[in-house]
Amino acid sequence: MDIQQVSQPFEGVYRFQIDGHWYLATTNLTPGITFYGEQIYEHEGVEYRSWNPTRSKLSAAIMKGLQSLPIRDGSMVLYLGVASGTTCSHVSDIVTDSGHIWAVDFAPRSLRDFLDKVANHRENVSPILGDARDPNQYGALVPKVDIIYADVAQPDQADIVVKNAKLFLKKKGWIMLSVKARSIDVKKNPKEIYASQEKILVEAGFEVSEVLELEPFEKDHAMIIAQWP
Repeated sequence: MDIQQVSQPFEGVYRFQIDGHWYLATTNLTPGITFYGEQIYEHEGVEYRSWNPTRSKLSAAIMKGLQSLPIRDGSMVLYLGVASGTTCSHVSDIVTDSGHIWAVDFAPRSLRDFLDKVANHRENVSPILGDARDPNQYGALVPKVDIIYADVAQPDQADIVVKNAKLFLKKKGWIMLSVKARSIDVKKNPKEIYASQEKILVEAGFEVSEVLELEPFEKDHAMIIAQWP
């Protein structure tokens, strides 16, 4: 595989130009192990995992021009709605063994898949069976964190983030909220929904820095990045 160029838009995140096309990747924390059939790249003795923007909202946000990524080496992350762990596996690469991810999901089957595919191979991930709408369920398991990453298909997405932030987010910590417009209202204009979710965060005291629509990678989705006071 002929890699023509390499750039690093964020700490722990890389862009490779191969055959005239750009691909996103993260350094593989567990060389030789992949998690969802992703392509592996070798460059200067280091193994990288391709990060598909059609499989990950965070990858889509980076490809759409995300200006800042608060997740970095050593970050402590509360991940709400981890599902089978595609995005979480790349967040795990970024935070390295110096950081940690507490990964919450309410669906036992999804969490079992996540445990089998990701968590069993990585010591920097702790799976938690719990409902993100009731953070007191897992309050004893999660310390104060630097970032809350939320990908929850619920009508009260921003409210869920606020509840969790009040319990777990450090001062000046960040949230990254993947807004799924059709999980909130199937009839309303998605732009109105993004604005309504942003308003909830602002009224709770967050300072919103970016709102990115994720099309064409994800239809009727946006990513909101905001900082806790």
